Amino acid sequence: MNISKSKLINMYEKMVQIRLFEEEIIKLIGLGQPLGMAHLYIGEEAVAVGVCSNFLDDDYIVSTHRGHGHCIAKGVKIKYMMAELFQKKTGTNKGKGGSMHIADFTVGMLGACGIVGGGIPIATGSGLSIKLRETNQVAAAFFGDGATNQGTFHESLNMASIWKLPVLYICENNLYGMFTPASYALSVQDVSKKAEAYGIPGVTVNGMDVIDVYEVTNQAVKRARNGLGPTLIECKTYRYYEHYGSSTDSFYRTKEECEKWKQRDPIKNFRIRLINDGVLTEDKLYGIEEKVNAEIEEAVKFAEESPNPNPEDALEDLFV
Repeated sequence: MNISKSKLINMYEKMVQIRLFEEEIIKLIGLGQPLGMAHLYIGEEAVAVGVCSNFLDDDYIVSTHRGHGHCIAKGVKIKYMMAELFQKKTGTNKGKGGSMHIADFTVGMLGACGIVGGGIPIATGSGLSIKLRETNQVAAAFFGDGATNQGTFHESLNMASIWKLPVLYICENNLYGMFTPASYALSVQDVSKKAEAYGIPGVTVNGMDVIDVYEVTNQAVKRARNGLGPTLIECKTYRYYEHYGSSTDSFYRTKEECEKWKQRDPIKNFRIRLINDGVLTEDKLYGIEEKVNAEIEEAVKFAEESPNPNPEDALEDLFV
């Protein structure tokens, strides 16, 4: 597939933004900042960026408890995300949502969801909304391998199939549902096989390669916009850190397994590819990283200097 130079550069920058944002979170936790639960996305950057690089601002995504990467890939501003983690009034959710509930409707980010599989029906409902309004949008649900055992997954895929909804179901199979291996918990080796039960396409892709993810998603987006219905995309990927927190020590994963996956690092390998293809030089890549570092530094400063919510703010933005 012919991907423009500007898009390739943007994809690299987004992946670096995600990685450095998460590394800053690790540092802040180490300094004792009370940021709440942090489910880190390090290692999985190619999935969020490969998928979201196909979307327009008014397309929708719904995320998971591990949602920072999806938010950044869809265009949520880093400084407002950081302020949200600091529980500040200037945060995406005015400090009320925290890490697992970041949302920004202005860029189509309908929200992260802390309930496993909880975002899948929301994306499905968004797809129904698109169809009823007869717009040319698409919606996507991100979820882990464990969520494919939830009833919400099966009900949603069935509904999306019979109504031909423009929804992409993106399974980030990082091989573990918390501490349980997917090889034990899943009845099939590839999650994509589950698409057969609902008569929709199912594709398994290398989730450590942003171009592979982009190309598969591109075909699914075209299919959705043309009224042909949903696609299930399984991205085989790996989280470098524990289910939550900043530790890499595992009682259920071997160091050899972790190191093997790190050799396939999505950013390192994409960087090599961009240099070899003449898209960017070492100096230009370094410049991007410096720019992102400055952006992260500014985001922390913004969050630290932002006001705390007032007690009466708890009564704002309520339905009842």
